[in-house]
Amino acid sequence: MHRNQDLYVFFMDSIPQLTEAWYDSLDRNKKPGIYSSENPEIIQQLKQHNYEFHLHFCELFIVSEQEFKANFLPWIKKIVQDVMYHGTPLHLIMQEFMKNRELYFSFLDTYASQHEDITLSLTMAYQRLITNMFDLVICTIAEESHEATQLRLKAQRKTIDELSAPVISLKECDIALLPLIGTIDEKRAQVILESTLERCIKMQVKKLYIDLSGTIIVSSVVGHHLSRLIGALRLVGIEPVLCGIRVEIAKNATQLGFVFEGIEIKSSLSKAISIY
Repeated sequence: MHRNQDLYVFFMDSIPQLTEAWYDSLDRNKKPGIYSSENPEIIQQLKQHNYEFHLHFCELFIVSEQEFKANFLPWIKKIVQDVMYHGTPLHLIMQEFMKNRELYFSFLDTYASQHEDITLSLTMAYQRLITNMFDLVICTIAEESHEATQLRLKAQRKTIDELSAPVISLKECDIALLPLIGTIDEKRAQVILESTLERCIKMQVKKLYIDLSGTIIVSSVVGHHLSRLIGALRLVGIEPVLCGIRVEIAKNATQLGFVFEGIEIKSSLSKAISIY
């Protein structure tokens, strides 16, 4: 335990040199990501993060693996969520941790050369400890990065879904517009059904103009979803109005067997909302 404490103090005292040695080793040959940045503020932030890393990592000599991971995890989460790293490929981040591992081996050799009682077997035991803890940190970073990426993708998909079915309030009244643009496949049709109904209820819409002038109904499944949307709107007391049905859409709908009986239909959106 005394030797571990002494080694802990040695590495803690060496943190400034570890950080500078790591930064000097960076390959700045226009690689994608943060490590090639020449911005002084970013460089300082990188060094600060590396310094913080060593503060945590040095604890491997004085705490259990469980406590080591528990103390390290908040810092790892902070780094993974920091937007400054989002443009840096994960494999490049992993490479920098591997460089730091080699620095620990080098500094361990320096420490061993200064203490005659440090045997080869003890040095190898410390090397295994350092390797195991770096593996633990790298795996944890990979896991947290994957989870953070999935959360970002989920948020992006939600935004895209909302943009694919934008319900727009007209003059702050209970009249709204749903402009459908582009090709609607089965997946998007399902998103439109769910998102539109939810947003109309939230906005307390009483009448919804569905503008089809910028889209194409491509299958019977999509037409079925449109019929379901109209039916669902009616069930919750919202009056649907179809606008801008182009000739090819009308022909397609007829061939697929969709006749929107009892639905108010306007030739164009401009005529439909001219009274507002």
